[in-house]
Amino acid sequence: MELFVSAIGTDSGKTLISAIFAEALEADYWKPIQSGNPRDTETVRSLVSNKKTHFWQETYVLNTPASPHASAKIDGVKVSLDFIEKPITNNHLIIEGAGGLLVPINDQDYVVDIAMRLKVPIILVCNLYLGSINHSLLSLCYLQQKGIQVRGLVFNGPSNPESERIIEAKSPWPTIMKIPHLDNVDTRTVSKYAIELKAIL
Repeated sequence: MELFVSAIGTDSGKTLISAIFAEALEADYWKPIQSGNPRDTETVRSLVSNKKTHFWQETYVLNTPASPHASAKIDGVKVSLDFIEKPITNNHLIIEGAGGLLVPINDQDYVVDIAMRLKVPIILVCNLYLGSINHSLLSLCYLQQKGIQVRGLVFNGPSNPESERIIEAKSPWPTIMKIPHLDNVDTRTVSKYAIELKAIL
């Protein structure tokens, strides 16, 4: 199984969700583009406790915590889809995007174009805040219009039942799981939700 973890925006919880999926599947993990520190690869490494997951080197590591297109410009780097090649592995693979679906990686391409180029279905992470219904439905609409393969949604963070209800009603894809607000995130937390996820996948 290969999955591309994206989101409705920045700080939606992609890294946590990636860690949970990697732990549940004992999957390899890869983040093609990293902007700023700490590196999400190291965060996921610290949260995954199985011995099978392999952590692949990022294709691009950019210094500034900003949109990849801006960070690359500061670093004097040209980010190109042509150089983003999926790791060759016999294991499951979890790929984490940068920011939301339409975060630009250069002047032509977006993060979602990575998933499309690699032909990997998307897990869309939705966190709930004032305005998140609009952001979620716009993301879902874009995915539908482009005919992009989507495995399902994951809600992350403090629950808002009415927001969740309307997003789910408008989504053609199922909700895979809901992660509540977590005060502490560690290997035990990730393992707990990974066990729940195993029963779903």
